[in-house]
Amino acid sequence: MDSKRDKDQDAECEKITAVLLKSRTGEFDLESILFLKLRGIHDLGCIGECINLERLDLSGNNITNLAPLASLRLLSVLNLSANRISNLEPLRSCEALQNLNVAGNIISSIESLHCLQPLRKLENIRLKDNTYNFTNPVCRSASYRTVVLEMFPNLKVLDGERIVGRGSDLYQLCKDIDDTIKAGLYKNGQLIEHPDCKPWVDDSYWEIKRSNNAIIEEAYKQFNDVLHECRLLNNRATHVISQTERSMSLKKQPKQYAI
Repeated sequence: MDSKRDKDQDAECEKITAVLLKSRTGEFDLESILFLKLRGIHDLGCIGECINLERLDLSGNNITNLAPLASLRLLSVLNLSANRISNLEPLRSCEALQNLNVAGNIISSIESLHCLQPLRKLENIRLKDNTYNFTNPVCRSASYRTVVLEMFPNLKVLDGERIVGRGSDLYQLCKDIDDTIKAGLYKNGQLIEHPDCKPWVDDSYWEIKRSNNAIIEEAYKQFNDVLHECRLLNNRATHVISQTERSMSLKKQPKQYAI
């Protein structure tokens, strides 16, 4: 039992080695690895030798040290969510980085993000994820969002919300409308009760009212009589036209002679 427990603990704190990478990816050369997703990792080991790596998913591990990632100059998408990371400094060298997810770590201050400012291609940063309840201590600051947007003027998406680009104006408009509606529902922190809505008109408003005037009643009757006669004439005309067309089609048929 103890040996099994030790093996499970070793699996949870596994170190990345060349043998592990080759077995997981099927590649014989570490430089051929372009996409990688690993679980049960504690030590990044030799991952820095995968110099052509473009997409890397290390979410849900027990990682604390990012130093081996410094050599990944072609890395564009990096998911480090749900780890124990407090220092992002090694990512300063990942000049191709566009998408970074570090939600669910222990990044404590805005100063910890300064190392990412030289990354001109970085356009998507996630420090908190409400779907999985991932966050960082830095997100508790009231000025967090404003400061981050000032630090990264090229940012298009922050924490899953589009800042600029297609859909951003609509998103902001909907958000403003939603905030306005919520503000109107509350007064002094309490929900305002509105009386039940009433119809604009009485229930009988849309009913057709017949007049008691004898002249109008007679007009209705005469109109209906004329309408009935028109329908009869239309049916007769249709019948006559149909008979005429049939007669003309028979006359056009070529004569047949019996031999």
